[in-house]
Amino acid sequence: MTPTAPVGTPSGPRPVTVACCQLALQVGRVEENRARIRAAVEDAAAQGAGIVVLPELANCGYVFEDAAELHALAEPLDGPTVREWTELAARLRLVIAGGFAERGDDGRTYNSAVLVDETGPRAAYRKAHLWNGEKTWGFTPGSQRPPVVDTRHGRIGLMVCYDLEFPEWVRLAALDGADLLCGPVNWPLYPRPEGERPGEIVRVQADAAVNRMFVAVADRVGTERGQDWLGGSTVVDADGYPVTASRLGEEAVLTATVDLAQARDKSISEHNDVHQDRRPTLYAHPGSDPS
Repeated sequence: MTPTAPVGTPSGPRPVTVACCQLALQVGRVEENRARIRAAVEDAAAQGAGIVVLPELANCGYVFEDAAELHALAEPLDGPTVREWTELAARLRLVIAGGFAERGDDGRTYNSAVLVDETGPRAAYRKAHLWNGEKTWGFTPGSQRPPVVDTRHGRIGLMVCYDLEFPEWVRLAALDGADLLCGPVNWPLYPRPEGERPGEIVRVQADAAVNRMFVAVADRVGTERGQDWLGGSTVVDADGYPVTASRLGEEAVLTATVDLAQARDKSISEHNDVHQDRRPTLYAHPGSDPS
């Protein structure tokens, strides 16, 4: 799907409530996962959300036994999962961003995300940077830059989990005009020094701050085939500060009301602008894209 070019409005976006649905999902339990997602989305709408973010591979779970299991659980873009999210978006007047295992027309399997609103799917994205077992389970990496689409709430960008750890990739969405970057994620629970916040959240805060762009990530909780999940869902403002309370490890719908128009002001002092101050020609490595 070709992303819609950012358009914007003269007045810019208005404040909107963003909800991150932090869910305990299980591999292979597709109907249970859909029911859990449906209940969480309805809860988010009842709390006044206009934008809802769901975890990575929310339809099918994550820890696959092999490529055959993954392929059997994957769905086309017009499959039942995306159809249901579109129906929820239309009924509840929401914008929904969520991750799913996609079976492409080319027969390949992708770790994908989709953005839908009441009009239908607005953008689809295939994860470009595969993490660990994703490289052996049969996923094919995507090759298209992250989409940014204009919605009634503002310009929304879309990428998946490990993509957020590549500053160059996040910068593309920011330069394409994203007010809010939505990231479905599955963050494994790793040991960290006592008193330290999870590094994944710190890196998302950096993504937001250096681009003056809001970022919302929806994570998993619970344990799946021996893998514990962090449960680090958060909404981060354009200054890089979380605006949702931490609910590490708990199933929850986290909400924050944010003014996305703030992301269109890239100034950080009287004489500094995080985009205009860039000097891409100095950063370029031979053979790389300096943008």
